[in-house]
Amino acid sequence: MKILTWNVQWFCGLDGVVDVARVVAHARAMADFDVLCLQEVAINYPRLDGDASQDQPQQLRELLPGFEIFFGAAVDELAPDGKSRQRFGNLIATRLPVAQVHHYTLPYPADATPGGVRSMPRICVSATVLTTIGPVRFMTTHLEFYSPAMRMAQARELLRLHAQGCALAAHPPLLDDTGSPFQSKPHTAHCILTGDFNFEPDSDEYALLQTPQVGASRLVDAWTLAHAGTPHAPTFRLHDRRYGPEPISCDFLFVSDGLAPRVRRVDVDLVTRVSDHQPVLLEIAT
Repeated sequence: MKILTWNVQWFCGLDGVVDVARVVAHARAMADFDVLCLQEVAINYPRLDGDASQDQPQQLRELLPGFEIFFGAAVDELAPDGKSRQRFGNLIATRLPVAQVHHYTLPYPADATPGGVRSMPRICVSATVLTTIGPVRFMTTHLEFYSPAMRMAQARELLRLHAQGCALAAHPPLLDDTGSPFQSKPHTAHCILTGDFNFEPDSDEYALLQTPQVGASRLVDAWTLAHAGTPHAPTFRLHDRRYGPEPISCDFLFVSDGLAPRVRRVDVDLVTRVSDHQPVLLEIAT
């Protein structure tokens, strides 16, 4: 099973061109992916660099026949024209059966830094996918960039959500075959958490997400399983230094410890410039 995660920067390349089809073609050339997790997907933001006025989730539906598309808007707001809506968030696309989907709003606490801190709401999109090894909970997110306090609160919530999923797997709700919204659903401790976390491997948030919790499977950075002892490949600021002087790694795939022995490879495309982030590929044995 191949999983690709990518902050696509509203599909805007370093050449300033917004092109959803170009990004999809590059992702497909990198891998025949089963699950595609994207961050920074836009609807109706013409003032973003390159013009992101399109309905990008709809474009993905057209470009990925045979895939289901699940888009979660972290930002859903009235456009400056006072008539239309603008949406910005994360997306999971998969050709595997999806048993259930959740959109979790992440904490957005006030940051009292004098003068204010630039920020926006954040979300985690979660899809429980039916695979040959059983249900796997895919979660994709994009944490706050400018406010460390917000980012830490969001990391704590991700850990809580994972623990909640594990607890439901261990203690499922009463069996229900009525066909109503109460009908039984698959719950699982198997989890793959992906995204642009806006923290680095030496950060407190990175350590927090891998902290063991009672009653929950532990999350582990898949890179460290596939490349033991090797520094992370850079995923941001590699070809574009507007946001800092040196390349960093902030795009990760964390896997629950039950999936850890199945990690076969983790690759980062260090060449592409069709986003300001580099895509990361995880392969899991099934």
